[in-house]
Amino acid sequence: MREKIGKRDEMAKIMRIFALQSENNKHATDMKKRITRLIWKKAAGAALLAAMATGAGAQDTEQGTEAQGFVHGQSEEEAYVWPTDPAVREKLDRWQDLKFGVLFHWGLYSVAGIVESWSICSEDEDWISRRKDMTYDEYKRWYWGLADSLRPTAFDPGQWAGVAKEAGMRYMIFTTKHHDGFCMFDSRLTDFTIARGPFGGDPRRDAARHVLDAFRQEGFMVGCYFSKPDWHCEWYWNPYFATPDRRENYRRERHPEWWRRYAEFTRGQLEELTSRYGRIDILWLDGGWVSGGEIGLDGVLAGARERHPGLLAVDRTIGGKNENYQTPERSVPEEQLPHPWESCIPLSNDWGWTPAAPYKSARTVIGLLAEVTAKGGCLLLGVGPTPEGVIEEEAADRLCEVGRWLRSNGEAIYGTRTTKRYRDGDTWFTASKDGRTLYAIRALRDGESLPGTIEWEGNVPTGKMTLVDGGRRVKYSVEDGKVRVTLPEGVADAPVALRFTIKEAEK
Repeated sequence: MREKIGKRDEMAKIMRIFALQSENNKHATDMKKRITRLIWKKAAGAALLAAMATGAGAQDTEQGTEAQGFVHGQSEEEAYVWPTDPAVREKLDRWQDLKFGVLFHWGLYSVAGIVESWSICSEDEDWISRRKDMTYDEYKRWYWGLADSLRPTAFDPGQWAGVAKEAGMRYMIFTTKHHDGFCMFDSRLTDFTIARGPFGGDPRRDAARHVLDAFRQEGFMVGCYFSKPDWHCEWYWNPYFATPDRRENYRRERHPEWWRRYAEFTRGQLEELTSRYGRIDILWLDGGWVSGGEIGLDGVLAGARERHPGLLAVDRTIGGKNENYQTPERSVPEEQLPHPWESCIPLSNDWGWTPAAPYKSARTVIGLLAEVTAKGGCLLLGVGPTPEGVIEEEAADRLCEVGRWLRSNGEAIYGTRTTKRYRDGDTWFTASKDGRTLYAIRALRDGESLPGTIEWEGNVPTGKMTLVDGGRRVKYSVEDGKVRVTLPEGVADAPVALRFTIKEAEK
């Protein structure tokens, strides 16, 4: 097991991201006001009221403003294995060009507006909380019963795709099944799916199909998030025993048939996703306490890549040939990494929708995107659609603000690669794929104004320097290796990107 389960040092690594999240609390509104607005807009009212009628409201208040949930570690750098399949290498290179993606968590937890799945795990951790008016078994029955309230009548995957495209995102991962085992696709191997509940009579009941189709139509690279552990499957959490933690609740050597049936079930669902849902570019596998090798992932991928040449496999935290890129969660590596990677970070404090979520500002997202890109990664931003199946207005507004910046400055992000000198303070550097052009991105913190001059050491320009936005020429001077850039009048008070070249010896 390569993840650092329960380690306090893992939490320390993400405190900087949590600090960024807390800066945005001023954007959160009163819960009651938010709920009223959602009802008025027919976005989340019906399902939220249904969840509150079952007692979820008390938990919403407790969980809605603090980040909760397990944070995956990152596989070791030495564990990365470059793919040998030329089609996988080619798609991996194209994926690295995209830089900015979206991860949608949407499921039973959205009905109640609580953190995804983890409240039904009985581990005694600070970040796992549940309603205190129920025993653990009562709570699990209540949670499973949310399947009877998930009826997203406003479900609009076209709106999701439109918002993501407007935000400048270029790839999408959809949570087809989280650890709770509830399927957001029409699996033929279980009745525990959105297609068999109160939404079953709706033509959109196979939610994953409609989401994937909507994003492919907008030109996105698309992928399926899938949890290998399944806490609803009787062959993983067997009802004969209690469920003390996230792992299977029996000894495999004593019950090999149970594990065999669980692995067979899991492979079957992965084969459903990779054979019945059109082109799939990425298989994003979560739950790193179960490795792909333990469920026969090699065989699944062999068949899937016949149908989808170049399919990227992301067996998170496991390392080896089936983790084509690494996925540090809620954090950014301290330094550049020499292999493909992606930081997955939620737009709010949580992956799924919660009431009155404190969304990150557009400046914070742009700063993260600049940092991640300068260090050689991609940014996968988590967004939680409402119980009724739309992206709420405040989240859409933040994302669209990011998109406006990218439409003018995206040249400094998309399709770029790293430079030897990639940072000086709040200025991040990227390079065109051919290495001939460098970009300097001056990020801004919330409340900070764009300075009239920008300074850095190294990456000394030669020839002219221009703004990426509009191409206006910029004056600069160099003294003892220190570059001083004077911005022209009228530049918007926003993060700025500059374009220039440097001497060959410095590249």
